[in-house]
Amino acid sequence: MKQLQSAPIEIDIWSDVVCPFCYIGKRHLEQALEQSGLRDNVNIIWHSFELAPDAITRPEGSIYEELGKRKGWSVEQSQQIHHQMEERAREAGLEFDFSKTVPANSRQAHRLLYLAKKEGVQNEVKERLLKGYFTDGANIDRTDYLVDVAAQAGLDQALIREALGDAALEKEIDADIMTAQRLGIQGVPFFVVNQKYAVSGAQPISVFVQVLEKIREEMKPVNVAGTDGDVCGPDGVC
Repeated sequence: MKQLQSAPIEIDIWSDVVCPFCYIGKRHLEQALEQSGLRDNVNIIWHSFELAPDAITRPEGSIYEELGKRKGWSVEQSQQIHHQMEERAREAGLEFDFSKTVPANSRQAHRLLYLAKKEGVQNEVKERLLKGYFTDGANIDRTDYLVDVAAQAGLDQALIREALGDAALEKEIDADIMTAQRLGIQGVPFFVVNQKYAVSGAQPISVFVQVLEKIREEMKPVNVAGTDGDVCGPDGVC
């Protein structure tokens, strides 16, 4: 008997770098993969979703004021809501510090993520961008910062600068956004597991574990007797 090996689990995630629940959801998924013993048998692909495509980068601005204007909150309300989000992040093992957050447009960061995908380091770059925005007070729209993030992931700096100015990446970003629209995605994070199961939002770890266990059950390796049996080819030759 020979056991056929199961393929890696494919997880497509629509997300934005400026989305706090996207960072929390990422960590919940990772913890679920750890609990399920599937951390090394998964392929994660990050897709673009822009929460505020018209956002203006303001290095000297306050996220409390910027989101307050966008949402119709007072500065005090905005601070309270952001403090509550910081508490939610701690529950996931993350440290958010919105007092440092630089209001920024995320389009450039999405460009970098597509380059990182082609180079096989997308998940690592995504983590660095999220931490930079929510914890370290980095300007994710500043080219020098993006070059540094990608260089830390092992990418060539000249390649990074060239890619950030590549209009072809715009088409990939737009294609992802259009796919999200076709799928009816109205908020992020949004997870699609093996093109079969969808998880919307930063669900509890237990929800991700349930989905992963269901997928694992469906993908159990099959025992077959021998591997060299008689076959017929597509040309009709047997």
